[in-house]
Amino acid sequence: MWAFPAFICALLASAVLLRRRPLTALAVMVGGAVATMALKPVMPASALEIPIAGAVGIEICYIAATRALRVSATGLAMVGAGLLIPVSGGVDLASFRAGVALVAAIAWLIGHSIRQAQARAELLRAQAAAQTVMAERLRIARELHDIVAHSIGIIAIQAGAGRRVFDARPAEARDALAAIEVTSRETLSGLRRMVTGLRLAEPGPGPGQARMDPAPGLTGIERLAAMTLEAGVKIDVDWRGRQEPLPADIDLSAFRIIQEAVTNVVRHAGTDQCRVSIDQQDGYLSIEVTDSGRGGSVAGTGYGIAGMRERAALLGGGFSAGPRPGGGFRVAARLPLPAPAR
Repeated sequence: MWAFPAFICALLASAVLLRRRPLTALAVMVGGAVATMALKPVMPASALEIPIAGAVGIEICYIAATRALRVSATGLAMVGAGLLIPVSGGVDLASFRAGVALVAAIAWLIGHSIRQAQARAELLRAQAAAQTVMAERLRIARELHDIVAHSIGIIAIQAGAGRRVFDARPAEARDALAAIEVTSRETLSGLRRMVTGLRLAEPGPGPGQARMDPAPGLTGIERLAAMTLEAGVKIDVDWRGRQEPLPADIDLSAFRIIQEAVTNVVRHAGTDQCRVSIDQQDGYLSIEVTDSGRGGSVAGTGYGIAGMRERAALLGGGFSAGPRPGGGFRVAARLPLPAPAR
């Protein structure tokens, strides 16, 4: 008559221990099951098989799902060892033992599958987080390259020009210094905007977060042309199609692609003129920067062309760059526009 109350006590004690000491809890449950059958219950063994097998199965499944393989395998072995303990008297327990063993094995497999699924999900989350971090690092690298490379190129050319005419033509030297000042201020503004954007992700208020300067876009092409003209290269801007407002990411990427292409003309083409064509129609924004300079190869050690290609690819667009058949160099990008902007 004490068989079933003994099992209930073992079940309660095991439930208390399960979360903190799962193997101890399982040992208490197995011991309680063995003691229950040893007390010669008045009910048949088959009547106790369902509650005992269910309790053991739940604990095995929990251990396999929340603990390492070594711990869960030890728990499964404990159940097997407990079922082999001989119990004197009573009815034949062969069917009871087989049923509990089968339930325990199935529960272990289910728990182990749950743990593997959780591990895979955690791995995928970690990989996604790593990819997000890498994408953000690449984005920051592209922005820094586009901001700094263009400005430093202009500053270097202006500084060289100012140095050469410093004594003979002071007025031109002053103009070069003024251009260097303007370019430096714009570069600092761009860097400040980038740092402010990064700091906006931090909790709490911080300096410089009250206002952010707008990101550059195609509306700044004329200003870019003026700065490049001061560096000795004239830009002919050819607008085609519509000139409707663009999404911020497309507007920024288009400007950066043009800026980088023009910077390459200033630094490497050896020419005093280039052409920028912008065409917005048929759901696409097409950009083309051409020059008639010394040409060159897309294979180099810099990151400019790679950054332009990445910007276009991130927007689902196409990009090409290479020498022109008749001489010079050509950079072209075709960026798809979302439906609302068409």
